[in-house]
Amino acid sequence: MIEYFYTCPYCWQPVSILVDGALDRFEGIEDCEVCCNPIEFRILLVGGEVVSFSAVKA
Repeated sequence: MIEYFYTCPYCWQPVSILVDGALDRFEGIEDCEVCCNPIEFRILLVGGEVVSFSAVKA
């Protein structure tokens, strides 16, 4: 698992998401750990490293 840090697009607090490093891509919606608003994630991985990351209001 890879812990990736980002800024919540709602509350602007620094938070993190755990991403399975064995995946090539992750797309989904998860709630912010701080404000509980839904965030849409699009993450691309290459060799277990995050190469593209998007976290926007869902």
